Amino acid sequence: MSVPAITTPDSEGEAPRRPALSPSRAIDFKQCPLKYRLRAIDKIPEAPSRAAVRGTLVHAILEALFGLPAPERDLDHAAGLIQPAWQRLLERRPETADLIAEDELGGFLAEAHDLVRVYFQLEDPTGFDPESCEAFIEAELPDGTPLRGFVDRIDRTPVGALHVIDYKTGRAPGVDHETRALFQLKFYALVLMRTLGTAPAELRLMYLTDGQTLTYEPDAEELLRFERIVSALWQAITTATQTGDFPPSRSWMCQYCEFKPLCPEFGGTPPPYPTVTPIPGTTDL
Repeated sequence: MSVPAITTPDSEGEAPRRPALSPSRAIDFKQCPLKYRLRAIDKIPEAPSRAAVRGTLVHAILEALFGLPAPERDLDHAAGLIQPAWQRLLERRPETADLIAEDELGGFLAEAHDLVRVYFQLEDPTGFDPESCEAFIEAELPDGTPLRGFVDRIDRTPVGALHVIDYKTGRAPGVDHETRALFQLKFYALVLMRTLGTAPAELRLMYLTDGQTLTYEPDAEELLRFERIVSALWQAITTATQTGDFPPSRSWMCQYCEFKPLCPEFGGTPPPYPTVTPIPGTTDL
């Protein structure tokens, strides 16, 4: 049985898109409406971090791993995928070359290798074939709220149940941060439930720094309650987009925000609100 409304990005890494809400932008708005505006509407450029580039590289390696025949999906073959994946990343995003100095490249690639090695401690990729990798999923809720996201991997069990897997190259969250991770998992579960008519059997976050796994088994009633939260977020974003009112929300997360120079909470001034704004949510994940 095929999985409807799930596609794989084309050769340029793009998938068909329409204005919709993604888990990352939903979390941005929940955390700080101004951050959402500067990122999704003003599209203020953000410098890539070393950790983000490493995460992109590891995701590319694991995607390529499942392009190999099952018997070849071992650590030695995975190690051979690191350099080609890095070269493809440089071709797609040449600016990353400025982030990793030439004398640091060996150590950087070794970090990626260590994360891939931890992946092999969490599961044996020779025993199954994924239904899809880097899948683009989208759905429209009954009230018209459009949702979308990219999922690292979707597996189907022998009895037909769907398992959704997302790789994380950081550490597993503590209790204070677990809510954010569960929000992402519930978001994916909701999209798939509305697409397929039934919730996936399991969603799993695999944390490759410390080898931890966070698993969530969706419940339909819980997802319907979560759906109301997501719909309310979309409505709030719609209203803010119409009024231009995206207030800052100060929290401990501000210390990690690149937009502090533009934030009134820190003496900054946001750019003038665009006279022509995109549909809420924009097409930016």
